Order: sequence, then structure tokens, then C-alpha cells
Amino acid sequence: MEESPLAKPDTKPGPSPLFTQSESQVLTAFDSNLEDGLTTQEAAKRLAENGPNELSATVTPKWVIFLRQFNNVIIYILLFAAAFTLLIQHYSDAVVIGLVVIINAFIGYFQEINASNALDKIKSLLSTEATVIRGGTRIDVSATQLVVGDVVYLEAGDNVPADMRILDADNLRIQESALTGEADSVLKNFAPLTDLKTPLAERTNMAYASTAVTNGSATGLVVATGHATELGQIADDVTDVKQTKTPLMRELDGLGTWVSYVIIGVAVALFVFGWIQHLYALPTLALAVITMVVGSLPEGLPASTSVILAMGVNKMAANNAIVKTLPSVETLGAVDIIATDKTGTLTKNEMTAQDVFTDDHQYQVSGTGYQPEGVITQAGEPVDVAADKTLESLLIAGFEANDTMLQEEDDQWVINGEPTDGAFLTLYHKGLGMAEPDFTELDRIPFDSDYRYIARLSVNADGRHEVFVKGAPDKLYEMAQAADPSFDVEKWNKVIAGLTHEGKRVVAVGHKLVGDDVNEVTHETLRDGVTFLGIVGIIDPPREEVIAALKEMRTAGVQVKMITGDHPDTAAAIGRQLGLADNIHTITGAEIDEMTDEELRANIHRYDVFARTTPSNKLAIIKAYQENDKVTAMTGDGVNDAPALKRADIGVAMGIKGTDVAKDAADMILVDDNFTTMTKAIREGRRLYDNIKKTIAFLLPTSFAEGLIVAFSILMQQKLPLVPTQLLWINMVSAVTIQFAFIFEPEEQGIMQRPPRKTGATLFNRHDVFQMAYVSALIAAMGLWIFDWLTGMGVSQVIASTVTVNVIVLGKVFYLFNIRTPHLAFSKSFWTNPMAFVVIGLLMVLQLLQAYVPFMQDVFKTGPMSWQQWVIAAAAGFVTLVVTEADKLIRMALRKRRMQVSTIK
Repeated sequence: MEESPLAKPDTKPGPSPLFTQSESQVLTAFDSNLEDGLTTQEAAKRLAENGPNELSATVTPKWVIFLRQFNNVIIYILLFAAAFTLLIQHYSDAVVIGLVVIINAFIGYFQEINASNALDKIKSLLSTEATVIRGGTRIDVSATQLVVGDVVYLEAGDNVPADMRILDADNLRIQESALTGEADSVLKNFAPLTDLKTPLAERTNMAYASTAVTNGSATGLVVATGHATELGQIADDVTDVKQTKTPLMRELDGLGTWVSYVIIGVAVALFVFGWIQHLYALPTLALAVITMVVGSLPEGLPASTSVILAMGVNKMAANNAIVKTLPSVETLGAVDIIATDKTGTLTKNEMTAQDVFTDDHQYQVSGTGYQPEGVITQAGEPVDVAADKTLESLLIAGFEANDTMLQEEDDQWVINGEPTDGAFLTLYHKGLGMAEPDFTELDRIPFDSDYRYIARLSVNADGRHEVFVKGAPDKLYEMAQAADPSFDVEKWNKVIAGLTHEGKRVVAVGHKLVGDDVNEVTHETLRDGVTFLGIVGIIDPPREEVIAALKEMRTAGVQVKMITGDHPDTAAAIGRQLGLADNIHTITGAEIDEMTDEELRANIHRYDVFARTTPSNKLAIIKAYQENDKVTAMTGDGVNDAPALKRADIGVAMGIKGTDVAKDAADMILVDDNFTTMTKAIREGRRLYDNIKKTIAFLLPTSFAEGLIVAFSILMQQKLPLVPTQLLWINMVSAVTIQFAFIFEPEEQGIMQRPPRKTGATLFNRHDVFQMAYVSALIAAMGLWIFDWLTGMGVSQVIASTVTVNVIVLGKVFYLFNIRTPHLAFSKSFWTNPMAFVVIGLLMVLQLLQAYVPFMQDVFKTGPMSWQQWVIAAAAGFVTLVVTEADKLIRMALRKRRMQVSTIK
């Protein structure tokens, strides 16, 4: 992933990556000096050439975001209609149409600006000051003034201000989880590495901008600043990633464009026909055609869709998932692939001792995480630790050879120090209780990468002096062999091989009694020999609830892929424990780097675990799945996840352990870091999609019916039954009342047993289109017939027009009961959504206001209806339900017959 900064145009070329070069080679390449650093003049020159050590990006003005909301075919048509009605002085029509356009624009605008700029948070990660050598003098400068070639001092507590090659280190540990995703701080040194393809997580002689020094000190040479750093490359990736529209939005855009073009085509044809045939005066004809267009357009669709999604967002918030943009809540219902981080997402990010091996026994340890609850067992039975003196000594030694604190905060057990050490503290409490061992420290050897162990000399209450040591098995082998030449190394290596295959980290433990006059522990003390107590297998355990969640996702046809910076064997072992796939196939980031984009795209489906990955690897993986027409979700918590989170169809960040950068780049935040919330989100997303589809299937035919009424009136050269404001009233009052019924529609049976819908699939099948066509024609025909019949009976045009409005509205009411369930309307499904009856009641109140309130009569050209006319309107609406239910019965019978034929075959 990372190229050497020497390969960049603003630095000097070198023969190999920086981490493989010696100290002298690196200093020569950057024309620097370890003792004197750069001169002030040279630093100023390089700063002028390469720019400050900071990150920047272009921010889209909010007024541009607002104007973007008008870039929509439906909006173009409505704006034209508003302008025309204004031109011919139909002011009330123009105002109502304009309000519809403005409301929809604000809805889109507020959705878009709610997504924060992740780059701002990335910029805040850069250190503000740095200690450098300039002209032989040690000074503090602003981190933005650093240049390549600067010699910088690092101490515990510092944030690394730029990418650096370490030239000297003293017990240096750096926390790199923001970049690599791994919880443990990394031991650093200054020795050159030999492998040119060493992944970022294993470059022990490099320090990267934004990482934190937790222990020790070092001197380093700045090799990259600003956008050339690893952090800068992540920032560039975040900036460069173009967020794609969600599957639902793409489907709705396609539908809206298709509907708009059909309506425009019909309108143009009608206008040309009417003009040639001289059906009306030109202004009257133009107004009639505009009325037809306004009536046919589903302008209530954006509002109703937004409300349904907003209700889904609120429901997800109650389930500990904060969704930042409305369409995202539906996207999870369409996902094919969930690419997820391992540490802290699939696992607890709390190292846990699970196995203890002494010379004679093997023990298992229950309980996970740092909470000291669990027991030590053998063959499934709890053991008395005091009865096995070797086991007891091992637990005490693991506790004493330790420089980490374990404490309870806000009902949570947390550590201050290293996760592996924390696992030994918890192990001790599980075996020997909460009382700490009665030892007083006299001296210690802190852990260092040079010798890979920690040792502590302590004295107990009886005055006995004892050394405890914990560290890498091979180092303790040497000490054990010094004490016992017959020590069986091969036996212990077999134990370690088995634990390593299970993805466990292995730590050896030993102790040594020394004389009461010994008050200092040295390396020689240990090399003289120690008693080998045993091996402890430690793992970051899988979350128990994740296993069930993954099983449900596989049933739903959703594949979960693990992307981690961890070792491939460890990641594969965790994958097997989780049931990630039947056969786990692993690939590393280095292997991905060797592939072309085409090769990765062709082979991406073969792998379940992606190990030792870099931020650019994660981005490439997401891109490859998307190019295979897979709707992809990405979960993560680190800065290194930000580009992939932004690129994915839906990015999901962890709320507790996630960085601000990850949260800002994501579309959804899991407040409790619980991966199982994803299954709830998938279920809710599928329910929302079903209900949005029902909403559209309900909205379009009734909108088309309004347009057909006007179109047929033009062709028959009769007065228009409806005016533009009445048509807008019908559409908008439905959008804020009756269409809300679909918000509360429960999920359909088997919603998590069906596969995700195919990418690029159309919103409606052929029968859906057929049903919309005949329902449109049916409602339009009844509206026209009743209007003609009433006017023929001498009823005023205003009253007849009001009745026609209610024929359409009551047609919607009865059609609602058909469209809201695949079952028969008058079945047990009739009562599954009580809110449907509430919104119908609200709609009828609004219709009564429109018909009887003088102000409403003036705006919408309506008049008071008699009770007989209400009966006529209701009867016409009931016909719609009868016809559509008959259609449903026929389809159910045909489906049953096909199933019977299939069974016979």
C-alpha cells in the first residue's frame, strides 16, 4: 500500500523502501544529519517547495447543495407548470405548485448536509507541535512547519507529527490502532527490515502521523508530510471517494425519469392534437395540458418516501443504530455483502486467557473479556486452584510480572496498559479471587522488544524474595533449559502449535526463588535459570451474540466478509469459530497488492477473510464487490476504515470504540458496538423497501387517473372536471395522510428467508404495471362518468367537480386495502395495521374541510356535497376494491396451480 516517500517527486530517489534501508542510507537520501538536523535555511526552502505539514480539501458551499435539489426531471416539470400558471395569472395554482417544489428541495437539502465532513476530523488528528533539531539546536516548532529530513524527538504521550523512519529507540511503543485496527501497541526499534513487502502493521522501524507514543522515547527522521503521509493518503481517499446513490434512490430516480418522460410525451401529443383540431383556444388548451401534467406527476412521492424512511430511522435509533441519511436505512435491506472489521466488531477487543497448560495438566478458562467472572475447569469440572501448586504459582507469576492496571469504571472492567497483561490479571482473579497476592515489588525489568519478556522481583509477607517472568516462549525456553537441561522443548512446541492454529496468542510464564539478600533483578539472574510454570493461550474472543447473527444473515442470503489487520491464521481461526463460512479462504493485503483491478474483481468472491490489510486494500475490496454488482456494507472503527466506509453503499461505524473520523465517514453508527444490530437493520430495511414499493404502487395509478380524466376531457372537448389546485390537493393530502398507513405496515412473513433483491432489478414486475394501468383507467372512467352524469342532471360544475375529487380520494381509500397486503383484504391481515384506519379518518376530516369550509372552497374551487353524493363517491371507490381483489384471487389460484404442477413433476 505505502510507497516509499523517496518515490515521490518532492523527495530524492532511493534504492529500496525506507524500512529496509540503514540509518546512514536514509540520512543520506534526505540530506540530513542525526546530530545537527537541517539548517534553518534548508528547512525553509523545503517548506516552500513541499508546502506545510497539514491536510486541506475543497468544501462544497451549502448554497450549491441546495441548488442541487432542483436537478430532477419532476422538479423541472413542476417549475415550468408554476411559471406558466403564473404567466396566465392563475396565482393560487402557481403558489401551491411552488410550495410543493420548495418543500421537496428543503427535504433533500437537510438530508445531504446532515452528513458531516470526515476530513475535518482527520485534520484534527495531526499533532500541533513537534520537537526537532535545527542547526544543531533542539527546538519546539509548529507541526505544520515540519519538512522531510527533519530530525524529531518522540516521547511517551506524544502524537507522531509526520511519517518517520526511526533512527534510535528506547523501549518505544506506539498505539497504531487508528491505522491498522489492532488493539495492542506496537514495539518499535530502528533495525532495517529485510522483506520489501513488509505490511504496514509489521513495519517496526516506522512511525506514522496521528499514531500515539504510549511508552519510551525515540529519535526519527521525517520522511513524509501532509498529504504524502499514510494519514494524508487516507484523507485523499476520503475526499476522492464519490458516494454512490443507494439502490432505492437509483430505482426511484429511474422510475421518476420514466414516468416524467411518458407524461411529457402524452402532454406534447395532446397539445399538438388539440392545436391541429382547434379543440380549444390556445391559452385554454395550454392550461388544460398543464393541468393534466400536474395531475399525473407523483409530486407527493418524495415527501411520502422521506417520511417512511424517517420513521425507519427513528425505529433504528430505538435499536441503538443512528442512521445519518434517510435512504441509508433502507440500503441494508438490499445488501449482498457485509465487509466487517474483526477487532471490537466480531470480537470483544478484550484479550482473554482461555487455555492454561502446566507440565502435567491442561485447563480451560470460562468467561470473556476483562470482567473477572468465570472459572478454571479441567474436563468440564471446576478445579481447586490451591490443590495444584504449579497452577497457583503460574497465576501469581502472571499477575506479578505485569505493569497494567485492571479496574471497574461505570460497571465496566477496563485496563490501563497492555491487553495481554490485562488478560493475566483477569485470569488470576478468576482462579484466586479478588484479593491480590501479598507481594511487594523490589525491582523489575520492563518489557522490551530486544529481549521480549517482563520480569519482576518481589518480596512476600514472610520475607521470601521471588522473581516472576512472563514473555515469549522461546526466551523462557532458554531460561528453563539453564535450570533443567532435560527440559522438553518439543513437547511445549506441540502445545504452542495447537494454540496458534486456533488463532491464540501464546505467552510463557516462569518464576525463580532467590536469596533474601537479592534486591535487584538482572538479565543474568534469569539466564542462570528459572522454573518453567507453563503456557497460557490468549485470544480476543468472538462475541457470543455475533455467531447467531451471522447464522441469520447467511439464511437471509447476506455474506459476511472479515477485513482485518491481524495475522491470517488468527483471523481464519476466529472466522471458523464464528461460522463465517463453511470453508474459510484467506488472502492478505500483500497478495491483493500484487493483483490487477481486473484480477481482484474476478476473484473477490472466493475469499472470506482479508488479513493484514491496509486502508487502500479495504477500499479496493469494496470497489471490487461493487463492480460485481453487489450492494456492500462496510463496518469499521478506525481512521484506516474511513475511505472504505465512505465508498461502501452503506458505511457502519462503531459508536463506543469508533474514532470520530470513522463516525463522520459512515452512514450509520452502532451506538452499542453490537454487530447483531445489523440483523435488525437488515430486517427493517427490507420492511421499509416493501412498504415504499407498496406506497409507489398505490400512488402512481391514482395520480395517473387524475391525468387521464383531464386527457379524456380534452379529447372529448368538454369542460375540465378538475383544476390544478384540486389535483395537487389530492396528491399532497394523500402524501400526508393515507400514504402514512404504509409506515406502520408490519413486515411480511419470511422476510429474512428470502435473498437480497438483485442489483439493477426494476421496482415493479409486469403484473404490477398491468394493475397500475387498469386501476388508473378504472378510477378515471368512474370519475368522468359521474362528473358527466351529475352535470347532465343539472348539478353545478363546482359540486360535480367536488364529487369527482372525492371519487378519486375514496378510490385511493379502498385501493389501500388491496395494495397493503399480498393476502386477501378481508382476512386476518385486515386488522394488522390499526394506524390505517386512523389515517383514513384524518383524510376524511380534511376532505370535509375542503368541501364545506369557505376559505378552502375559494382556494380549491369546491362546494358542499349532499349525503347522496357522498354515497355515490363511496360506491365508485368500492368498485376499485372489488376489481383488484378479484384480480388477486385469480393470481392466487394460478400460483397454487403452478405449485401443484411443480410438485407433481
